[in-house]
Amino acid sequence: MAGFSHTTRKHPRSRRRTRSRSGPDRATLGIIGVICAIAGFFVLGIVLGPVAVVCGWLAMGRRWNGARPLPALVALVLGAIDTVLAILWIAGTAGPGSGLL
Repeated sequence: MAGFSHTTRKHPRSRRRTRSRSGPDRATLGIIGVICAIAGFFVLGIVLGPVAVVCGWLAMGRRWNGARPLPALVALVLGAIDTVLAILWIAGTAGPGSGLL
């Protein structure tokens, strides 16, 4: 029983094992969402807008109540605006006038 003494495992839980192992943390997802939302205003808004909305939603913890980090809320709102503008732009180019309005 010498191998099962208390000196063989000095630290049973390291810092890595106590954190979430399911993916990036919420602050990182919020920042990624903000970057996607801002980039979506210039290129590929129809793709980057929904990505920003999803990243913002996951960064908020998939709920509306409680404390929300600011980057997550910004990513969610800008991503939604970006998606709506991209849909309007696509619908405007498909119309008879071939313009935005």
